[in-house]
Amino acid sequence: MTRLASRFAEIAGDGRKALVTFITAGDPELATTVSALHAIVAGGADILELGVPFSDPEAEGPAIQASSERALRNGMTLATALQMVREFRAEDATTPIVLMGYLNSVLAMGVETFAQAAGEAGVDGLIMVNLPPEEADLLKTALAANGIDLVFLVAPTTTPERAQLIIDNSAGFIYYVSLKGITGADHLDTSSVVAKVHDLKARTDIPIMVGFGIKDAATAKAVAAHADGVVVGSVLVNAMAQGKDVATTCSTLKAMVAELRAAIDSHQDPS
Repeated sequence: MTRLASRFAEIAGDGRKALVTFITAGDPELATTVSALHAIVAGGADILELGVPFSDPEAEGPAIQASSERALRNGMTLATALQMVREFRAEDATTPIVLMGYLNSVLAMGVETFAQAAGEAGVDGLIMVNLPPEEADLLKTALAANGIDLVFLVAPTTTPERAQLIIDNSAGFIYYVSLKGITGADHLDTSSVVAKVHDLKARTDIPIMVGFGIKDAATAKAVAAHADGVVVGSVLVNAMAQGKDVATTCSTLKAMVAELRAAIDSHQDPS
């Protein structure tokens, strides 16, 4: 059983909902990332998304775009991100890590080379924002051979037929983008999210994680009541950008994640 499957089984057995967090590797400094990941786990995150900086992150809002720019200025690369995962694994062998980024970086390294290096580093999943399922067979096969799940995105505008295609090609979990827009947007319509999530859950047993626009305890709690979990990113990235030093940043992240964790755990199951 993979780390992702094991973690989701544990969460389901406990009757909880998953808290997935996102930060950008190498932001605001290279030395911050691994310590930040450990702090987030200490705060109560179940799964870690680690963003691989890219020069043209078209799905990202201002906060994550800025974090990518800072990380790239710091010399951040895909290879460095994998090294950070290795360092994290030296102390934490159980928390799943999902890399999130753009296909360009993987193609530059080489699909087979990346898949093997990522598996050896301890990566559990991959989200490629600009990779359609019709063009994913080569990468999907290489990742599966190294124990890594390829996670796809479903948008509010995705047709039922295409949603089924994405479900049929997904592994680990399905990432439902909760709004028409970019990360960090603030026009989340919970009622429309609930309807779409219920439709997806009727089609598959793969866990449904909801992200984009979830930036505080209230929205996390509201969405978690219906989904299998939530993804929180921009608010954490903003906090890291404002941190004065690594210790202060880690303390802030731990407290923020703990607040999100408490809100999610306090949800009332609508069923």
